[in-house]
Amino acid sequence: MFFSQDNRDKVRSDNPEASFGEVGRLLGARWKEMSEAQKQPYKDMAERDKVRATNEKSAYKTAAKASKSRK
Repeated sequence: MFFSQDNRDKVRSDNPEASFGEVGRLLGARWKEMSEAQKQPYKDMAERDKVRATNEKSAYKTAAKASKSRK
């Protein structure tokens, strides 16, 4: 997701006639061409975002339970 966000505009400008699906395929091809070292920053961002989302979900569930028990 982060790689796509960072590179979508460049791919679109390089391929102005490309459809949404074609842009996705081009992004996928660029990702596959990258080394693990080049991919690692994006993988790190994804892992941090996963932790953030898990924490937010947990907090939401806790708040929902507390709200339910007060009724």
